[in-house]
Amino acid sequence: MSLLNLKDKGINLQQNIPLSRYTFTKTGGCAEYLAFPKNLDELKLLVETANKDEQPITVIGNASNLIIRDGGIDGLVIILTDMKSIKVEGNEVTADAGAKIIDTSFTAAKAGLSGMEFAAGIPGSIGGAVFMNAGAYGGETQEVVKSVKVLTRDLEIKTYSNEDMEFSYRHSKVQETGDIVVEATFALKPGNKLEILDHMNYLNALRRYKQPLEYPSCGSVFKRPKGHFVGPMIIKAGLQGKQIGGAQDSMKHAGFIVNKGGATATDYLDLIHYIQKVIKEKYDIDLHTEVRIIGKE
Repeated sequence: MSLLNLKDKGINLQQNIPLSRYTFTKTGGCAEYLAFPKNLDELKLLVETANKDEQPITVIGNASNLIIRDGGIDGLVIILTDMKSIKVEGNEVTADAGAKIIDTSFTAAKAGLSGMEFAAGIPGSIGGAVFMNAGAYGGETQEVVKSVKVLTRDLEIKTYSNEDMEFSYRHSKVQETGDIVVEATFALKPGNKLEILDHMNYLNALRRYKQPLEYPSCGSVFKRPKGHFVGPMIIKAGLQGKQIGGAQDSMKHAGFIVNKGGATATDYLDLIHYIQKVIKEKYDIDLHTEVRIIGKE
């Protein structure tokens, strides 16, 4: 069975679709094949068929902290946003990989569960948050993950504990293994619902005040070097407002690069490389990207 035959099985599969429709930067080339599985069975069938067709597989969540190069992606791209169930049982919340971490954090809050407040404004998916160990405002995904269910590229279902995931700053084990995050369970603590929601609303107000949410962007671009803050360093180097093509280092938050209109992924990458070059020359500091960069030149 080829990938195209999966349409006959009711799977949402398309060809040569611009990924700029889905990325938060509004940039990126085409996916050769693009699929939106609705459940684990469809995901398994997609992976199995791509394996038989010897097609490479790229899995994407909410595409919020992601740059897809202008050459696009060969093979099968799977976007998991149609797998978005969220369940609360006792002090635990279990969410599908495609569920938004914002929705998951607010579901927890409305159930009077504390621990995910830091994620109230993170625009990524659960799968992406686990993959990247996403964090904000002093909290990280690893602090609340109890277990992660994955589908291996060999179609095996595995459940990893928090320790198994080998979390570190913006890193998890699945970045190396290629396992596809299917679901995550979060262990939380009972709290006062109104206080939890109030704190989350405060963090989101802070986010709106500090971050350039009025423009497309991929969020925070660079990892924080030990002992330094990226934004102030970029400002001190005179790089805030620097623009290449339609991509600009944000005037509101220098750690963000925004699409001012008509930007390409190449504009983003050229600006990233320019900032890295200047910071290295001025301060002998290597800036590494937090944003995930994939696809062909």
